Amino acid sequence: MAFNLKKIGPGLLFAGAAIGVSHLVQSTRAGADFGFGLIWALLLVNIFKYPFFQFGPRYAMATGETLLDGYRKLGKGVLITYFILTFATMFTIQTAVTIVTAGLAKSIFGFSISTEIWTVIILGICFVILSIGKYSFLDKLMKFIIITLTISTIVAVFFAFNNLEKSITTTQIFPNAMEFGFLIAFMGWMPAPLDISVWHSLWAIEKKKEDTTFSVKSSLFDFNVGYFATIILGLGFLTLGALIMFNSGENFSGNAKDFSNQLISMYTSSLGNWSYVIIGIAAFTTMFSTTLTTLDASPRAMAKTTQLLVGNLIKQSYLLWLLILMLGTILIFFFFQSDMALLITIATVLSFITAPLYAIANYVLISSKHTPKEWRPSKRIHVLSWLGLLFLVGFSLWYIVLNIDMFTQFYDWLTQLL
Repeated sequence: MAFNLKKIGPGLLFAGAAIGVSHLVQSTRAGADFGFGLIWALLLVNIFKYPFFQFGPRYAMATGETLLDGYRKLGKGVLITYFILTFATMFTIQTAVTIVTAGLAKSIFGFSISTEIWTVIILGICFVILSIGKYSFLDKLMKFIIITLTISTIVAVFFAFNNLEKSITTTQIFPNAMEFGFLIAFMGWMPAPLDISVWHSLWAIEKKKEDTTFSVKSSLFDFNVGYFATIILGLGFLTLGALIMFNSGENFSGNAKDFSNQLISMYTSSLGNWSYVIIGIAAFTTMFSTTLTTLDASPRAMAKTTQLLVGNLIKQSYLLWLLILMLGTILIFFFFQSDMALLITIATVLSFITAPLYAIANYVLISSKHTPKEWRPSKRIHVLSWLGLLFLVGFSLWYIVLNIDMFTQFYDWLTQLL
């Protein structure tokens, strides 16, 4: 299929949602702590998650309905499970991406405004954009942001290699028992949580409303462009962490503002001080796009789920869920503001251990009678799906067994909070 920028949309929204914490934070930390040792994990998780993400736009364009409509056909219990999982994770995920965005805003723009106030300002701007601009604005904005970020990251990696004064002779290929939690957190959001497949199906339907020629084939091409971009940029950020920070004796801070300064300095040390503003704005727009897309997607998904479960009893349910998510994000942010690293770890681990549920639901749906036969997976995709399921379930069970005490403590904390 010839490249046509007008046919690209939901795939770049996927990339915009994915290229955030998983890349700017987790990939750079992986490179800084393990050198090139975790490239295998980055590539493996992208390969094994691929079919389950692809099933989102494939099902949407093949049937004309979202994955949520498909979940309802699999049984009301599947949809209720999705509702519960999304409600349990969306606040933490939104807070994790917003706190990094706020930290970058404070580092770049300053204005003597606290990180807390920046959080409220950013969420307010996103609310206005989503209330007025809606999908069409997101579609146009993301094309510019992803292209800019891709170019700036590739250039930064090129200069980092040229400026490298010593070779990286040692890398740790597999984390020890104490560091295993980071491996799970790293893979949890690499390239993104699997529930983004649901968001992608919603965006694909919106794209179809604007472009009636948007088909299954064009949606799969669009998805592959976005997915490939997330892999390239993931490798780019890991490489920057490895080249600049590995064995340097410096560790990333858990404070949002300090981390943001370290992140931008990582680029400028490769490109030069002249690039501070350009790289700072590129990093900020990346995280802002993630904040914006996640703030749009979760309420859109919850509104659709509510409609499927109880009908149209709630007027303007999208705006209602948008307000709920914003208020919940602000409350959690003020609770966790001093420890960005803990918040991100909680969000990414939750995403990883719930991934098998989304993978199973997507695979069952795309292979069922509810999907037209010509668009069901090929034998090759079936094999990859089974391998992916074994990978996701195996790692999730392993992590839960090794950290049963942590999950007990988290349950106790959640009970007290509620």
